[in-house]
Amino acid sequence: MTSGPSFLLAARQCEIAELEDLARTGELVGAIGRLVHALQRERGLSNVFLSSHGSRFAGQRLQQVAECRLAEQQVRAQFDHLDTASSQARNGARLFSRVAVVLHGLDGLAQLRDRVASQQLSTREATVAYVKLIAGLLAVVFEAADSATDPAISRALVAMFNFMQGKEFAGQERAFGAGAFATGAIDAAGQQQWRHLVESQQGCFQVFCDFADAEVLRVDQASRDPAVLAEVERLRRIACGGRPGLLDANLSASWYELLTRRIDAMRSVEDVLALHLRHLCEQRIAQARGELRDQRAMLDALASGALDPGPEGTAAYGPHLERSMLGLLQEQACRLQAMGDELDAVRATLNERKAVERAKGLLMAHRQMSEDEAYKALRQMAMNQNRRLVDVAEAVLALAEVLPGRGR
Repeated sequence: MTSGPSFLLAARQCEIAELEDLARTGELVGAIGRLVHALQRERGLSNVFLSSHGSRFAGQRLQQVAECRLAEQQVRAQFDHLDTASSQARNGARLFSRVAVVLHGLDGLAQLRDRVASQQLSTREATVAYVKLIAGLLAVVFEAADSATDPAISRALVAMFNFMQGKEFAGQERAFGAGAFATGAIDAAGQQQWRHLVESQQGCFQVFCDFADAEVLRVDQASRDPAVLAEVERLRRIACGGRPGLLDANLSASWYELLTRRIDAMRSVEDVLALHLRHLCEQRIAQARGELRDQRAMLDALASGALDPGPEGTAAYGPHLERSMLGLLQEQACRLQAMGDELDAVRATLNERKAVERAKGLLMAHRQMSEDEAYKALRQMAMNQNRRLVDVAEAVLALAEVLPGRGR
């Protein structure tokens, strides 16, 4: 019969296995960050290429495609390391579904690039295609954050996901603004879309600041060039601060260069986030292994010193060992409870995003909206009602059961 101490040690071994799995997840997230950054650059170059009818950034776009292919290979290699044979993978159903969607999108990249090269797409169509692929990659990061069982690592993943999502909105703004300036005009809908991208960035970076390590925040602050940020704000005001109308097409290159400098600086912060995540995993694994060794040694010592000979040569636990075992169990229970409480607090942020995503899906299904239209509708309702976005999303979900077609 398996003893109590054996189960106590097994619990610690399970914790180590989960931490090791999180470390592998961290490597995947880092590879995805590199690919997303490369795709963001390709998207921006493609937008200017299309907006200028192929007269600008043709060579740079091809060079960026080559860089994207290298980054894609690294992500595919990380996907290959995922244990798809195990039915016990935490969050496996959602994570593997997200990966399948991403692989399908990556398989279609060659065709997308051919259509861009032959100018068969508008800037909007190309942007939508790249945004969809990048959104799929970020969804994998989100599922990775949602699967974390260690509070400190979970916080690091939440910070990284929100920073990457904010950077993606910045990338969309770069592509959108470059296209608008290159076209030489912007309408009211375009101005609204531009402002929406700015507000979305601000929301993501606020969550990042709430969860990021102090050192990461210092690196982020140091990465911000005041001159670049001031010029970005000036060009934003030119495009969105007044009435819709004509824009100076010559500003397209300046806008693209400024946003590229800012986004490249963000990439350096992503590198620090990935490094912090890796070190955190390494520290937690080393700590857990050390605690396992200490726990095993303590139990061995207690057992050897507290066993009294029983009838017919059998051994029985002495009271000292029983008291020590109880102390170990209580310590383990308190530690797990504290971890659980902290993890619940971290996951509240992830659950808010899930509610928004589900509400978006509901609006898309019942009002035939695009994903972007559904998100804008939720934001507009939130502003009109002076409520948080998540509160509006939960209210929409509460109406799900009375919507036509539900439960049929």
